[in-house]
Parts: sequence; structure tokens; C-alpha cells
Amino acid sequence: MATLARTQPIEGRQGHYAGAVSRLAAFAADVGASWGLFTLGAAALTFSVQLVSGGQFSPTNHPLGSLIAIVIWEFFYFAYQWALSGKTIGMALLGIRVVRTDGSPVGARQAIIRTLTLPFSFLLFGLGFLGILTNRDRHALHDRFAGTAVVYSWDARAARLRWLARKDPEDVPSPDSA
Repeated sequence: MATLARTQPIEGRQGHYAGAVSRLAAFAADVGASWGLFTLGAAALTFSVQLVSGGQFSPTNHPLGSLIAIVIWEFFYFAYQWALSGKTIGMALLGIRVVRTDGSPVGARQAIIRTLTLPFSFLLFGLGFLGILTNRDRHALHDRFAGTAVVYSWDARAARLRWLARKDPEDVPSPDSA
């Protein structure tokens, strides 16, 4: 058995407040993912209705219904993912997550409040996001309302992946025992 030299972990960004660029890139990825999933769902609904009824159906012929559906979908997309894991698809890609201001996992209540107040951050030309650039804790308006913060979570994930990539797990203790 080969003996692996133990090294000190490299200090990273895990737990530090996420910056504006990371948050914007994650949000852009989420907009793309949510619209893509919504479009697939709308196409599946259109196909199903046409298959069952034999008639023509198009969501574009029902603008109010489409607007209500997209609002409900966007609420569900963000609130469910934040409540479930503290991160959306875009946030997972960028290595950031939402936590409570004390660092504990975000709950359903905070996820719902954060999702409902997110549109207020866009009002008045995005002034609700100004806190991300100007405050030490980088809270946007919706973060203040919900009592949440966005932090980096790359390092914990990378450590798990490094541990899983080891050839002989008997030589190295698991990350939980360290």
C-alpha cells in the first residue's frame, strides 16, 4: 500500500459571500434553464392536448393563461430548488448557494419569501441589487427580506470529488472523519 502525504487544505472561497459576477452568471444560467424547461413543458402540453382532442391547440392563443403559467412556473422553479438544496441549477454550476444569515441551510419559509421578493429587487432599474456591490455582506433587497445570504460552496464539493477519485480508499480517511 502506498502512503499518501498529507497536505494542508488550500484556503478557498467556501463560505465567503458570493460576488456580483458569480450571482449574475448563475441567474443568467437559471433564466436559460427555466425558460428551456418551460418551453419543453409547453410543447409537451400542446402535443398532449392535440393528441387527446384531435384539435389544434397553441399556448400563444391564450396570452393570459400563458402569463399565469410562466409566473407560477418561475415561482416554483426558484422556490422549490432553494428550499430543497439551497441552490438552483445555475447556482450549482457556478458553485454558490443560498443560506440563512447565520450560515444554516435555508428553509421553505426563507425560499418562498426570497422568491416572492425577488421581483422587488428589479424595480427602479435594479436598485435592489445595489447592496451586492456596496455592502460587505453582499445582500440584495430580497436577501434582506428573507434573511438569507449567497455564499460560495465550491471547496466542499471539490473535496468530495477528490476523495471519490482516490484509488485505494483504505489509505485515506473519509472527509467526514477528518
